[in-house]
Amino acid sequence: MTSAVTDSSASEKLDPSSNPEDYRMTIGEHLEELRRRIVRALLGFGAACAVTFLCGRNVTAIFCRPLISALRAHHLPENIYTTELTDGFMTYVRISLISAGAIAAPWMVYQIWQFIAAGLYPKERGYVTKYVPVSLGLLVTGMVFLYVIVLPMILNFFLMFTLGYPTSNNKVVYTGPDIPMSIPSIGGDPPTLKSGDMWFDTIEGRIKIDVKDESGIDQIRVLPFATEGQIQPWFTLADYIDLVMQLLLIFGLAFQVPLVVMGLVATGIVDTTALRKFRRHVWLGLIILAAMLVPGDVVTAMVALFVPMIALYELGIFLADRNKKAMVVES
Repeated sequence: MTSAVTDSSASEKLDPSSNPEDYRMTIGEHLEELRRRIVRALLGFGAACAVTFLCGRNVTAIFCRPLISALRAHHLPENIYTTELTDGFMTYVRISLISAGAIAAPWMVYQIWQFIAAGLYPKERGYVTKYVPVSLGLLVTGMVFLYVIVLPMILNFFLMFTLGYPTSNNKVVYTGPDIPMSIPSIGGDPPTLKSGDMWFDTIEGRIKIDVKDESGIDQIRVLPFATEGQIQPWFTLADYIDLVMQLLLIFGLAFQVPLVVMGLVATGIVDTTALRKFRRHVWLGLIILAAMLVPGDVVTAMVALFVPMIALYELGIFLADRNKKAMVVES
C-alpha cells in the first residue's frame, strides 16, 4: 500500500485497474478526504438510528423471543424482569444503537473502502473486494445459526437444569376442612371481562387478573408465581441481552475460520499439507475453545460451535487448495 491519492472525483470513480502511483496528495488532503468519509459514514449511521429507535421495542422483542419460547415450552410464566429503574430504557437504547450499526455497516465499510482503495494496487484491491463480502456473509450466517439453533438449545439446557433441583422435604399437608377454590384455565384471554376476573392462560403460562382503571377501561395484570423447586428461574432483561450479544459476537467471529485458513495459506505461514497432517491437533484445540466460549454443558458446546467450526476448517482447506491452483494457472 502506498501513500495515495485522490481528489474527490478520483476517489468517487476509482478505476479498478488504476495504479496508486498515478495519484499523490498532501497530508492535509488526506485528512480532508478522511474527514469527508467519516462525516458521510456518521450521517448513514444517524439515518439508521432514526429508524431503529422507532422500532427499538420490536427489535427487543425479537431478541427476547427465544427465551419466551423456552419459558413457554417449560410451562413457566413468560416474564422477563428488570431490577433497576433504567434497565428497560438503557437496554432499548443499546439494542437500537447496535441494530443501527448493523444496518449502516455496509455503507460505513464502503466509505472506509473508498478512502483506502486508492492507496492499494489493483491486485490488493481484488483481494479485498473478493473476500470482504464473503466475510460479511459468514458473519451473518454465524449469527443466524446462533439465533435459530444454538440459543434455544442453551436456554433449554439451563432451564431444565434449574427446574431439576429438588423440592423442600419439610412439606406440611393441610388436614382441615375442604375449601373449594380453583382458577379457570383457558387458552388466551376471555372475550368479555369484568373487573376482578382471574384465569390461568395456558398458552402464555401466566395467571392473569382483570382490573379497571379510573376511566373504566379493562387492564389485564399478570400475577408472578414460582415453581415448586427450591431454586427458581428469574431472568433479568439486561443479563439476557448481554448473553445474547456475547454469543452473537462469538459465533460471528467463529464463522470466519475459512478466511483465516485461506489467509494463513496465502501468506505462506503454513500450507494445506500441514493443515491436513495436524488436523487432529486443530480439532482438539477447537473442542477446548468451544467448551470455553459457549455456556452450557460440554455436549451442547460441541454441537453448538465445535461441529460447525470443524466443517468450516475443512472448507477453508478446500478453498485454499482451489485458490492456490487458480494462482498457478494465472501465472
